[in-house]
Amino acid sequence: MQPGITFSSIGKAKVILWAPYAKKAAIALPQRQLIIPLYKKDKGYWELESDQIQPNDKYKFLLDDTKELPDPASKFQPDGVHGESQAIDIQPIVWTDESWQNPPLAEYIIYELHTGTFTPEGTFKSIESKLSYLKDLGITAIEIMPVAQFPGERNWGYDGVFPYAVQNSYGGPKGLMELVNACHKTGLAVILDVVYNHVGPEGNYFNEIGPYFTDKYRTPWGNAINFDDAWCDDVRNYFIQNTLMWFRDFHIDALRMDAVHAIKDFSPKHILQEMKEAVDELMAKTGRTHYLIIEFDLNDKRFIDPIEQHGFGMDAQWIDEFHHALRVTAGGERNGYYEDFNGIAHLAKAYRDAYVYDGQYSQQRLKTFGTKTDNPGQQFVAFSQNHDHVGNRMLGERSSTLFSFEMQKLMAGAVMVSPYLPMLFMGEEWSEQNPFLYFVSHTDKELIEAVRKGRKEEFAAFHAEGEAPDPQSETTFEQSKLNWESLDKEQHKIMLHYYKTLIALRKRLPALYSLNRKNLTVEFNEEQQTLQLHRWENEQHVYCFMNFSKKQQPLALPAEYGDLKVALDSSATEYKDAAEKQEHLISSTVIKPESIIIYIN
Repeated sequence: MQPGITFSSIGKAKVILWAPYAKKAAIALPQRQLIIPLYKKDKGYWELESDQIQPNDKYKFLLDDTKELPDPASKFQPDGVHGESQAIDIQPIVWTDESWQNPPLAEYIIYELHTGTFTPEGTFKSIESKLSYLKDLGITAIEIMPVAQFPGERNWGYDGVFPYAVQNSYGGPKGLMELVNACHKTGLAVILDVVYNHVGPEGNYFNEIGPYFTDKYRTPWGNAINFDDAWCDDVRNYFIQNTLMWFRDFHIDALRMDAVHAIKDFSPKHILQEMKEAVDELMAKTGRTHYLIIEFDLNDKRFIDPIEQHGFGMDAQWIDEFHHALRVTAGGERNGYYEDFNGIAHLAKAYRDAYVYDGQYSQQRLKTFGTKTDNPGQQFVAFSQNHDHVGNRMLGERSSTLFSFEMQKLMAGAVMVSPYLPMLFMGEEWSEQNPFLYFVSHTDKELIEAVRKGRKEEFAAFHAEGEAPDPQSETTFEQSKLNWESLDKEQHKIMLHYYKTLIALRKRLPALYSLNRKNLTVEFNEEQQTLQLHRWENEQHVYCFMNFSKKQQPLALPAEYGDLKVALDSSATEYKDAAEKQEHLISSTVIKPESIIIYIN
């Protein structure tokens, strides 16, 4: 049962509202000066079929003659989170992607972007102008940070309060549909980031409508969504229908589901499994393919095991542990969640086992943690940075300002040669210098001050670095926008050329694009800070030598495959920073500092 307002092929509106606390319910259409009663159905539902409601009509629900509330399943909030909802008929949208085939997950090369800061305009329409650039880079799938309606015009998206509505300042539902259509025309899949673990604070009217939350659990962001308490059946339906809407109505190819470890559900059937089963039914009807990708830090393979193997059936997950091990190996800080990672030994384990902690004692968690996994490589997403690990820093520094030019190339290479799905964070491919800061645009003054205070307290220990930027300030948001003009500068052109070469190499070599985790060995030298990754597919063998130290290190090529050819050397002259260009002779006996060399037989 799909909540909200939908229109039939003959233009008749069907209204479905779940409001089990209400004794009376009606829909108010202010522009038409109409109030139309809804009919009470079983289990707290209120329904109506009417030809008095037209597409683009603004409306609110009237509960018990006293409370006027927006639709919790509104598809558009043109006047923001506190305004009226707007009825949207998706049928007139002309799709031209009938021949589009979602690529196999193993072919995904992902590019994470934030709509508001990816372009100067910060809209869906402006993203369309960059699609040919992304295609030329070698990307096969873009991942859009959450677009569910949030307060104001500036937000990461994780404070959304209307899961069905598309952010008005980005271009609304029509703008998103047109972007997806354009992506498919260009040959790019679309992943949409969704949040099913909490709802943001401002504009959150759910408690006034029904028991969408439970007091049984808490999340870091407030009360947990009610997936297993009294009345949970219809809350579960609400989010399952939301999942199906993105796939069915918006032609989204995959969902990235935020922090599912914060979803609290002890039902006999976990909500993620129920979502997967619903998506499988949809795919059987439409013939289209869709994926569910989770952000998840519990290292519990049940979440990504197939349902027939008693898992929840998720198609893939982010692996932060690869990121943590890589950053520590590269010389990054070792505080906070990095404390559990020793550097190159853990990076080698991440290549080999996906989970670094798969049954060991975690000092940071103070418990034994994780399970072993033999799941295929395409079920893991690896990266050297993302919105979280950049934006949750006080000053939002990217790798480009924390690591040397050479180390950035090495880290990119380390991700791209992994037996996992690689993901880039917007701008990293040209070493973007602008930060990606935390920003909001709330209208509630008390909430604004609470966010400011929380941000200052979070970084109190870092006062020597200065004050945390004001999340509410428009300047903070503007500073976080990509500087596309930097691509005119030589240093950024070089990095972009390097990324293009690296991605093309991954696509070209079967030993790299085949994500068979069994065809892999890894060796490392703690003292030298070097790592050798060997991957193969059929007769092709690829050797990836990585030197994370600041010194030249000896290189021992294996003799069993005869003469090996250099496929890529990150320290080659063509990839050198303009200030450091010099003639570079490839040696078979040494590897330059902070570099990666890829050999093929």
